[in-house]
Amino acid sequence: MIITTTEHIPGYEYEIVGVVFGNTVRAKHIGKDIMAVLKNIVGGELQEYTEMLSDARMEAMNRMINEAQKLEAEAIINVRFTTSQTMAGAAELLAYGTAVKLIKSD
Repeated sequence: MIITTTEHIPGYEYEIVGVVFGNTVRAKHIGKDIMAVLKNIVGGELQEYTEMLSDARMEAMNRMINEAQKLEAEAIINVRFTTSQTMAGAAELLAYGTAVKLIKSD
């Protein structure tokens, strides 16, 4: 499956089959939160949260791809990601795009 942030895939036209989403809500356990608070005091990357969001991005993208496969899509165009805080210490990561069937251009 082709996944792209662009509107077009060179060499193809497409038929839209629907908008697809994938999301996950993640939180770190208290031990990692304490380490992040301490790191915040002295500065630097909050590696625990970087890892959490990276894992969440991959999970959200996989869920979006699974939704596209259910629609028998061959590609997802205009892929976007958004993150929001759902409660203190928890964040939702949402991936979304337009699922399409590809038609080879002449």
